[in-house]
Amino acid sequence: MSLLARPFLTVFTTLVLLVAPPVAAQEALPMPEGEPLLTVTGEISVTNQDEAAVFDRAMLESMETVTFTTSTIWTEGPQTFTGVPLSELMEAVGATGSSMKATAINDYAVDIPREDWVQDGPILAYLNDGEEMPVRDKGPLWVVYPYDLNASFQSEVIYSRSIWQLDRIVVVE
Repeated sequence: MSLLARPFLTVFTTLVLLVAPPVAAQEALPMPEGEPLLTVTGEISVTNQDEAAVFDRAMLESMETVTFTTSTIWTEGPQTFTGVPLSELMEAVGATGSSMKATAINDYAVDIPREDWVQDGPILAYLNDGEEMPVRDKGPLWVVYPYDLNASFQSEVIYSRSIWQLDRIVVVE
């Protein structure tokens, strides 16, 4: 490189660094230390095990949580649910797809569109009335919408997306 080209290259590199937008670095997911409860794969950019994001209970509990009380068609009386907003979970794994295929332990599966991954939308509940949910009682993870908050959450379509015994999600285009 000629002596005349070096100052130009230095100035050009400095300008690029000053003008270029910063790259948003997503925090890496830690490895689960306990029993894995949820595996997220597909169109995601943040992983911790091969091409998957695997979560144990402690990892889910360490994320932003929401608690709300609502009635459901499967339980008696209002229930208080605590869990991670679906929107928060999808952000944590860098989801870029337009929907997710949520699958339960017994292989029951539903599609949940990106439009549902909103604030004040569904949560991935891990507590019901302050207690962990056993597998025989819809646990350990249940997608719960705040049904009483909005009449649009009281439809057969939304009820069908309220999958319990959830253990895997595939984010799809």
